[in-house]
Amino acid sequence: MIELQDVFPCDNLSRDTLFGGELICYQHQKGYRFSIDSVLLAHFVEIRRGDSILDLGTGSGIIGMILLYRWQDRIRQLTGIEVQQGLAQLAGKNLRANRFEGSGRIIQGDIKEIDTFILAESYDKIVCNPPFYAPTTGRLSKNREAQTARHQILASLQNFLRAAAFAVKNGGEVYFIYPAEGVGECITLAEKYRLEVKKIQFIYSYPQTLDPARLVMLRCCKNGGRGAEVLPPLYVYCEKNGEFTPEMQKYYQTNQEVPLKDDY
Repeated sequence: MIELQDVFPCDNLSRDTLFGGELICYQHQKGYRFSIDSVLLAHFVEIRRGDSILDLGTGSGIIGMILLYRWQDRIRQLTGIEVQQGLAQLAGKNLRANRFEGSGRIIQGDIKEIDTFILAESYDKIVCNPPFYAPTTGRLSKNREAQTARHQILASLQNFLRAAAFAVKNGGEVYFIYPAEGVGECITLAEKYRLEVKKIQFIYSYPQTLDPARLVMLRCCKNGGRGAEVLPPLYVYCEKNGEFTPEMQKYYQTNQEVPLKDDY
């Protein structure tokens, strides 16, 4: 386990932004690059004042940075764990570029060995956008960094849920996003680690489609009681090849454009 503080060189990086340029995200031009699922999951998380948050498989750190951009005044501490050294260094650079280093930190480490560098039941919330695909399925990128981020080469969904269950406090929450076709596997494995599913939302491309849901987001509670709330579908686009829906547009607006909810 390595806690990263050194500045990462800017060679072969793109400087991308969100929220009208208010959030900076450096990314490897030919490596793993975040997609809409990270934006969706970050806005699915419910933040309370004083929360400590752990982001498993943080990549470039985008989910944690969105959370800090939206809710920095409420978040007590945010930690990102990333096994790939290049991405872990990049996530650290992104924290510094956005002046979030006082609220966040990045650890290079293997989530399968989380008990060697994270204390048990030490976080209020866990967020996780795990690799979606088995090693032999999906389109395999020629780039090793992208392969590892998208395919379960170094860790499986079960490994991520085990790590989440280890790190989250009793009664704490675990949020993750996964292909909708794998929702049964998600729920079964979550229950294996005493993570009771409490909220589910399916994500579709656009309202008129007859295609099944593409993604699913779940909120689990460690040792929570039975009973789950199924939210209305979330549509990404208004129509095929159309614009973002109003809900999706809000996810990309600045804090000034979207007033934040009162604390609870």
